[in-house]
Amino acid sequence: MKRIVLACIALSLAIASTAQTDSTKTERADTIKVGGVIIIRNGGKDDSTGNKSVIFSNKRKSQNSKISTNWWIVDVGFANFNDNTDYAAARTQGFIGDGVGEDQFDLRTGKSVNVNIWAFMQKVNIAKHILNLKYGLGVELNNYRFDDKRVFFQENPTKVVLVEDLKNVKKNKLAADYVTVPVMLNFNFTPKRERGFGLSGGISAGYLYSSRQKFKEDGEKDKNHDDFDLRKWKLSYIGEINLGPVKLYGSYALNSMWEKGLDQTPYNFGLRFSRF
Repeated sequence: MKRIVLACIALSLAIASTAQTDSTKTERADTIKVGGVIIIRNGGKDDSTGNKSVIFSNKRKSQNSKISTNWWIVDVGFANFNDNTDYAAARTQGFIGDGVGEDQFDLRTGKSVNVNIWAFMQKVNIAKHILNLKYGLGVELNNYRFDDKRVFFQENPTKVVLVEDLKNVKKNKLAADYVTVPVMLNFNFTPKRERGFGLSGGISAGYLYSSRQKFKEDGEKDKNHDDFDLRKWKLSYIGEINLGPVKLYGSYALNSMWEKGLDQTPYNFGLRFSRF
């Protein structure tokens, strides 16, 4: 029993001696990153308590980072088009029927909406984080809701006619959706602020992956899926303005959204919900 007690005392003295020796050493801080949280364990002792300190931080990447990434940006705005169609020529070509003119393509502005969902946008520093290259990938969803509910797009070949039976439908709209890549030059006037002031301008290229005419009547929905001779590719001038927490976006296509018949150039504008 005495041997066990003496052994325990000796072991305790050895541990105490080792701990006292180690306390004089200056250890390097350990840093662990978990997602956006940084955990720092200070290897030295605190002067007042003698305990090691642990610091939790959720600081974002340093301003010196060359590339910044923003995930899942959403735009909500309005869709419309500038109509320069020669309706007499379009009727001669057989693209529109009798009675179809500019008035029949008038849109319900408050109901014609544009929603963009960007999977990501990246900003690459070019000069002192004031001038940046900005690009991304996402989808553009455009809904053109006609004020004249009689408008109907026939298929194979496409022809726009008026159908009296559609007069009382609750909703008549044309939807055109694109997979789009935007590329812009970004000017950030307040590079040290996360939600600063600046503007961007550039061009986007979109590919039409879905288009349809949709009707809604008495709670029932009917959809006609076809390309209706819409252009497969959509090139647009694009821009955005950052006003602190408020961000605005806009786009204007280079060409008509139709391959033939109609000369209607689409444009969008609205609010952007984004970190930068």
